[in-house]
Amino acid sequence: MKIAKILLIEDDEMASELIYEFLTDCEFEVDFVFNAIDGIAYIKHNNYDLVILDINLPDFDGFELLKSIKNSKIFMPIIVTSAYSDTKYKVMAFKYGASDYMVKPIDFEELEARIWVQLGKHSEIKIAHEKSLFEIINSQIFFKEKSLELTTIEFDILSMLIKNRNQTISRDELISSLSSISSPRSLDNHIKNIRKKIGDNGSRAKYLKTEYGVGYRLDI
Repeated sequence: MKIAKILLIEDDEMASELIYEFLTDCEFEVDFVFNAIDGIAYIKHNNYDLVILDINLPDFDGFELLKSIKNSKIFMPIIVTSAYSDTKYKVMAFKYGASDYMVKPIDFEELEARIWVQLGKHSEIKIAHEKSLFEIINSQIFFKEKSLELTTIEFDILSMLIKNRNQTISRDELISSLSSISSPRSLDNHIKNIRKKIGDNGSRAKYLKTEYGVGYRLDI
């Protein structure tokens, strides 16, 4: 079984040590740093399966680091931790690429559960299987090894979500990136049609999730 490699970016040294000890006891491989500059350096030179990121860092805030990671096209789950419980901070985090958001103080058992959700459950085989659910081959998208009958717009939307898997993409970003979409309502209708074609229930979607007030995320 694969041992997941996690980077913890947290400026509180005591909190870092406690989280580090807990996660290593859970048999994760964990590195930790105390600022954003070291964080981005570690991310660029290591292959992490997941990042735990505190928003309040001493050099520059975590939102800037989130944007930097997203712009560098490094795709991995990022769980944001923050003392801010206001919805606007959660929306910002998801907009800039966060996969999950936890308000401090952190419950360690809940953190472990959320990590497993982001990693795609417990085994390397399971993770590999989930990532292969959607494949783009020769301008076609395959779901569970069957070709999907998609319109051009649906293909463009789903392709973008697959390439940014496990990352929330804002509705504004989807609309601005895909000139064929004329309005948020049009985007929502296309998402609804895609869900029907992959057997997803909108209110209990397994793959194509809605982050309300933000956008959409493909969990695979």
